[in-house]
Amino acid sequence: MQTPDLFQGCFPLRAGRAHEICGAGARGFAAILGGMREGCVLWLVEDRRRERVNPLGLARFCDPRTVLLAGAGGHIEMLAMAEEALRSGAVGTVVAETRAPLDLTAGRRLQLAAEAGGALGMFLIAEGMGSNAAETRWLCEPQFDPDDSTCWRWRLRKNKSGTLGSWTVRWDEQAHRIAMVSATGE
Repeated sequence: MQTPDLFQGCFPLRAGRAHEICGAGARGFAAILGGMREGCVLWLVEDRRRERVNPLGLARFCDPRTVLLAGAGGHIEMLAMAEEALRSGAVGTVVAETRAPLDLTAGRRLQLAAEAGGALGMFLIAEGMGSNAAETRWLCEPQFDPDDSTCWRWRLRKNKSGTLGSWTVRWDEQAHRIAMVSATGE
């Protein structure tokens, strides 16, 4: 699926890199990107978390048959699973939901693994828990629109390649892609 370069080269995210996403719209953001890439999406969560991802709930954005869910015994085990999957190149995308901060060492290991395997790594984090090793960091929040429940505001808060920005976007159900509502200045 092709997305026009409405985001000044920032979206879709670069493969072979580790990216961080936070905010209430982080899962939707990750599902959209997973659906845009070739290959399966490995979605990792810690076993102790009560809320789970339902692949059928992601069907609007990606094919649920390509989403592989895996539970990890804890934070360290989840990072090890993510690193192995990124390095192997066996999946196109790795999404890991973490509640613990990513330190620089873990972030760098994940970045190197993504580079080695060519996969897209996305780490769903709480705001303020990022690693300096991440290629980009996005804040994704729902944007109220009485006529469209798929509006979001995506803010690029960190970008090693330079450009930062904020965009209001919506999901175009018919075209099966993101459409720009507006580019906003900050």
